[in-house]
Amino acid sequence: MTMLAEAGPIQVHGHRGARAMRPENTMPAFLYAIEAGVDVLELDLAVTKDNVLVVSHDPLMNPAYCSGPEGTRVIREMTFRELQRWDCGAKANPAYPKQQAVAGTRVPALDEVLALAPRGKFEFNIETKIFRDRPQLTPSPEEFARLLAEAIEKHKLTARVIVQSFDFRTLDAMKKRLPAVRLSALFGEKEKDYVVAGRATGAGIVSPHYTLITPENVAAAHRAGMQVVPWTANTPDDWDRLIAAKVDAIISDDPAALIAHLKKKGLR
Repeated sequence: MTMLAEAGPIQVHGHRGARAMRPENTMPAFLYAIEAGVDVLELDLAVTKDNVLVVSHDPLMNPAYCSGPEGTRVIREMTFRELQRWDCGAKANPAYPKQQAVAGTRVPALDEVLALAPRGKFEFNIETKIFRDRPQLTPSPEEFARLLAEAIEKHKLTARVIVQSFDFRTLDAMKKRLPAVRLSALFGEKEKDYVVAGRATGAGIVSPHYTLITPENVAAAHRAGMQVVPWTANTPDDWDRLIAAKVDAIISDDPAALIAHLKKKGLR
């Protein structure tokens, strides 16, 4: 018999920390999100030349908001020490008008972020950024999973981590490496059958683009024993639609505003 996913309060995941308010995937963003009261810090991983797990959405340094020395911008081609020469906080991202620049902000190692765990009971939703068509930008799925599993175990955070990915090879590798960790299958804007596809991955969570959410497919996911955690919704109208669909959590760039919205509705 299929077990139903447990219903509960809608959790708030701070996307890349709190991208709407602070430089994304940085310590200022994560500290802001923790202070705001998020349930989960959502973040992305890349891997340096010397196999240091670092928090970055892009495999290359993005000149829109990161400035650094001339030469390579590929994270996998730089050592961690070389990567620290980049400032990813001095320029606010123009796509987020409320974002405050924080000059001198470096790309953090995953270890730095996981070391925030004693500051609260929040969890970590960690995405492995890996690309089938560009294998040179990352370790193999198995090596990526090994590095991440070792970091999770080092900080004794197996019960507080979700590993998510669009590339299910890392989910498979993580399942073998660290079976107790929760897994989340990410789906893009065009994926219509994410419930069926998510079930095939064996993940306990499906994380589709928020535009794909309907009450019917959320109910179907719940009947299949999976939680539904859509990304990345940032407006009250979208939040209300997701609330009505009975999702389990919402990933947002503005977690403080989402928390305030849920409180206003008596949902937090």
